[in-house]
Amino acid sequence: MHKLVLKPGREKSLKRRHPWVFSGAVAKVTGKPESGETIEIHASTGEFLAVAAYSPQSQIVARVWDWVKREIDADFFRGRIERALALRAHLLPTSDAARLVHAESDGLPGMVADRYGGIVVLQLSSAGAVRWRDALADALETVVRPKTIFERSDADVLALEGIEPRIGMLRGTAPPAQVTVDEAGATFEVDVPHGHKTGFYLDQRGNRLRLRELAAKREVLDCFAYTGGFTVNALIGGAATVTAIDSSGPALGLLARNVALNQLPQAECIEGDVFQVLRKMRDQARSFDLIVLDPPKFAPTAAHADRAARAYKDINLLAFKLLRPGGLLFTFSCSGGVSRDLFQKIVAGSALDAGVDAQIVEQLSAGADHPVALNFPEGEYLKGLVCRVAADSR
Repeated sequence: MHKLVLKPGREKSLKRRHPWVFSGAVAKVTGKPESGETIEIHASTGEFLAVAAYSPQSQIVARVWDWVKREIDADFFRGRIERALALRAHLLPTSDAARLVHAESDGLPGMVADRYGGIVVLQLSSAGAVRWRDALADALETVVRPKTIFERSDADVLALEGIEPRIGMLRGTAPPAQVTVDEAGATFEVDVPHGHKTGFYLDQRGNRLRLRELAAKREVLDCFAYTGGFTVNALIGGAATVTAIDSSGPALGLLARNVALNQLPQAECIEGDVFQVLRKMRDQARSFDLIVLDPPKFAPTAAHADRAARAYKDINLLAFKLLRPGGLLFTFSCSGGVSRDLFQKIVAGSALDAGVDAQIVEQLSAGADHPVALNFPEGEYLKGLVCRVAADSR
């Protein structure tokens, strides 16, 4: 097995079991390991530290598979997937859609597996995971026994690994054009081949249910509404009205079908750039009792944090200006490059600039099927706040 040797003093994070090795920490690599090949990581003293997948084109040059010397093979992947499912056995939600494997937090860097009924969607985003594609698919087939395993390895981060996107069948029969799933009594159509991420935002499940509990009799604005996860739950919760904004016409079309599937009153759908639509609403003096901001990833890495901070500031400022006194703001960041502390400061600055007094009444995050390993805090990518505007604001 080829070896990666660290510079003196650069072994500390690995000894704390952080699973990434950055290129700047590397003193040398013995031999010429291929992309995704398993290598040993050693300290400058020669001490063994871990076995990892090598990724020569990435700044994250190695991702740890395990902290003991062992063979990385089909049995290893089957064992890790069995462990991931066992850890979720008492946590899985009242839904036939759930995340089964959550990458580094489940000891499988670069691998995500989501279940939608009888379909498992596999998303690979690291050189090591891509190299073991067939073994991972075989392990899922053995452990989960789905009708279909469909690959959606098309995330933007693939470019950082030097990996070409790939979408298509891996095992079983082809999935239908739309897969229907149940989530706590709500029915959703999911577009597995073409939808965002693996087809749906499973990480927001618990937050959608919380919105359902708070939506009664409120006029709701759902920004970046996608296919209607928050819209449908607001309507189920008894919202007086829901206005949904998204830049994608097809997504809003699926939102309308999801509303109809649940036999709910139709939402007002607005196709357009959310920033521009909110500015127009501000100029028209429109207002709402509850606003949801669930934007796309503005900062994939910390290097993009400054630019992302400006976008989060603008969108939250507009939302606070549109909220009525006593109103609620559900606001989220899924940017890994923006910490929870920074996000809270951005939202606080937005309220200040909007001239409103507001409180954080709840902190939100991804559900239990998206665990965060204590040795890998980067796994907490989804941050959310429920803010309440004071009744006597402005």
